[in-house]
Amino acid sequence: MRTEKEKMLAGEKYLNISDELAEDRRTNRLLVDEFNRVAREDPKQGSQIIKKMFKHTGEKVDIQSPFQCDYGYSVSVGENFFANYGCTFIDVGKITIGDNALLGPNVQIFSVNHPLDVKDRQAGYEYPADVTIGDNLWAGGGSIIVPGVTLGNNVIIAAGAVVTKSFGDNVLIGGNPARVIKNLK
Repeated sequence: MRTEKEKMLAGEKYLNISDELAEDRRTNRLLVDEFNRVAREDPKQGSQIIKKMFKHTGEKVDIQSPFQCDYGYSVSVGENFFANYGCTFIDVGKITIGDNALLGPNVQIFSVNHPLDVKDRQAGYEYPADVTIGDNLWAGGGSIIVPGVTLGNNVIIAAGAVVTKSFGDNVLIGGNPARVIKNLK
């Protein structure tokens, strides 16, 4: 019989109340707390903590404190990754971001859904839904990317946008829900 963590990592419905997942969240929160204390005074040491926390990073990763995430081991970011103050990653599903990403303050990326059925929701079931983003993302402050979204290369998200569906390459998107505002060259 598979564990709830194995189900979660396989992208299947799982119970978030398992002891193993609770321990993973606790362990990661200790790293997040350490990062948030250290990064303000020593960005290089903060970067080393992120490299321990995330599944993969490029050589240059710069995240401003405060930062929050659930597990860390479901996050992969490419080279030249920058996240400004207050970013939150709910990384139940995979969050994969390509090279040269710029995230404004308070950008939120969610890779988990909750059941519509109230009994399943009350029981603690969740569904992972990966978020995949190509190279050269610029996400304006306060933008939100919801579970299951895929964005192509060279995407700009206007500040405050709520991205509820996938978009291809070379677009400026904005609004709630986000829509194409302009095609980019």
